[in-house]
Amino acid sequence: MYKLIALDMDGTLLNSEKAISAENKQAIARAREKGVTVVLASGRPLEGMQPKLDELGIHSDKDFVLYYNGSMVKNVGTDKVILQKGLDGKAAKTLARHAEALGASVHAFSTEHGLITPAQNPYTEIEGKINGLDITVMDFETLSDDHPIIKVLMVAEPSKLNEVIAALPSALREEFTVVQSAPFFLEFLNPESNKGTGVAAIAEHLGIQPNEVICMGDAENDHAMLEYAGLGIAMANAMEATKQIADYITESNDEHGVAKAIEKFVLAADSAVA
Repeated sequence: MYKLIALDMDGTLLNSEKAISAENKQAIARAREKGVTVVLASGRPLEGMQPKLDELGIHSDKDFVLYYNGSMVKNVGTDKVILQKGLDGKAAKTLARHAEALGASVHAFSTEHGLITPAQNPYTEIEGKINGLDITVMDFETLSDDHPIIKVLMVAEPSKLNEVIAALPSALREEFTVVQSAPFFLEFLNPESNKGTGVAAIAEHLGIQPNEVICMGDAENDHAMLEYAGLGIAMANAMEATKQIADYITESNDEHGVAKAIEKFVLAADSAVA
């Protein structure tokens, strides 16, 4: 019996209109009524997730949220942080220099300044718009080495970002968790941060075993949690690499794939047992 479901948002729970379909909403509500914990697991900041948490009624002291790709995990009702792993100003400056050398733009999330970038660019504007955040333009070289940074992103149009990924120094992959969360976003996190460690922290907190966990996603930043879960599910619209590591492929995010997977593996399974 599955006791925990972790859902990526963009490209998974949300359709192309960035909305939760009625079908997905109903399936999630039915799973929660059966006592299953449903967690939203996103690369977004909490501000960009809050409206969807509210829409789903995920707000009690029995609810949890995973944001910044697992760099932060907390109890929604009590606000208690159960996992926090970030970076610092020294890392942000290093990554900004590499981004410039590779021809990419860069932005980061600062605990003090919010969404920061050395120069405005279309992809940082997308980040701000999606999450309802203001953008602060600042030279990363002015950050102190110990300035608290949550994550850093190299951003560029997709074909350029593919070139950046191919040319990325191997040392950076050793120093950071590096994941592509969208065709135009390459994220750099604390080496101990990913959605897998985030979901594991929640499961351990609740006394749930990995084989009792379902995770659903569509992109590289979902791989760690799909590999951790007893049942890792990829969307039909997922990256090919994501489909390759999944245990099951559900319908696309525009075809209520989350609802169909919940119905198949949680609701129908419970009915069969009953």
